[in-house]
Amino acid sequence: MKIKIIRVGDNGLIDGEIIDSRKTKIPLPSITDGWRFNFKKHSKNKDTETYVLIIDGKNRIEGCLVFEMRDKVEPYMAYIEIAPHNKGDQKEFDRVAGCLIAYASKLSFIYGKGYYLGWLAFDVKEETEEAMLKLMTVYSEKYRAQRFAETTIMLIAPEDGEWLINEYLNVK
Repeated sequence: MKIKIIRVGDNGLIDGEIIDSRKTKIPLPSITDGWRFNFKKHSKNKDTETYVLIIDGKNRIEGCLVFEMRDKVEPYMAYIEIAPHNKGDQKEFDRVAGCLIAYASKLSFIYGKGYYLGWLAFDVKEETEEAMLKLMTVYSEKYRAQRFAETTIMLIAPEDGEWLINEYLNVK
């Protein structure tokens, strides 16, 4: 799927693409590449699909997503991460996480069954509660995710998923 991300240096819109990792020969990132998760390993889990976001014409992964169908009915964002060069004050590109979360929301409409249609669940797990709450706040404020009770689970409702799709995937 074609998408647009922002080059932070000049706020320019850059063409990119979210593609199934099986359709690219770019090696999936891992901890040894400076990423937090080992996508090569996690992409082999049962009932998962792995997607990468790349800029047109480049062979560098800007962000990665592992999408899972739990019990074959529940859409679940198992892992998501933006590339180390897209984090912090010196990041190269913005909107990478938003595009990947919006794409996971889109998949929840395609693969979700029954009550789960359009709902996207994911867990936020950090080493400290303070870090977890900080990350949950980011997901809530930027991507409209809601914490489920007092758990580490966050949910994106179908109407908020539609908003994400329009905000991040339908940019011309």
